[in-house]
Amino acid sequence: MTNLHAVALVCTLTKSPGSSSSQLLAEQVLEQLAEHECSGEVVRVVDEHIAFGVSADEGEGDGWPALREKVLAADIVVIATPIWMGQPSSVCKMALERLDAELSETDPEGRPSMFGKVAAMAVVGNEDGAHHVTAEVSQALLDVGFSIPAQAVTYWVGEAMGSTDYQDLDKTPEKTAGTTRTLAANAAHLARMLRAANYPVPT
Repeated sequence: MTNLHAVALVCTLTKSPGSSSSQLLAEQVLEQLAEHECSGEVVRVVDEHIAFGVSADEGEGDGWPALREKVLAADIVVIATPIWMGQPSSVCKMALERLDAELSETDPEGRPSMFGKVAAMAVVGNEDGAHHVTAEVSQALLDVGFSIPAQAVTYWVGEAMGSTDYQDLDKTPEKTAGTTRTLAANAAHLARMLRAANYPVPT
């Protein structure tokens, strides 16, 4: 079985070492991916000093180029975001804006740089919006060339306007645990298929 590698971009607004429900769910996704011979790494985007912009490198002090190298080295990229005001977090949107640069980047064979890479999502919040966030994030990832497998999102949404966060739960709800298992199995399956036979070079 081919070993895979995943990177989880955690788009919490909370800097380390603060606790994060988004990071907890991302770590659970990586734990499940490990069951499919996939190593993993978590990156908390807010800690990386990412500059605003839509290029691959915004110049001195920009932390994106180093993070981009991790994305390029990964078979699977997991975007983990909280819900704020029914939307992906501002950090998530910034990361997606930086990925927009990949529309003009290619691999050595001439494919768009994200062709052959699988994307998945993990969403948490104590307000409505998980499906809307999934729609926004998945559209952006598809646009820049990622492939999204069946049921490639896991989420937990607490009581609307409640004070309980995912990280406050005593036990992971079985529905969330089940979707996390499915996400990991399908993401690893598709990543291996694309590793064996990537998309054709556009003509």
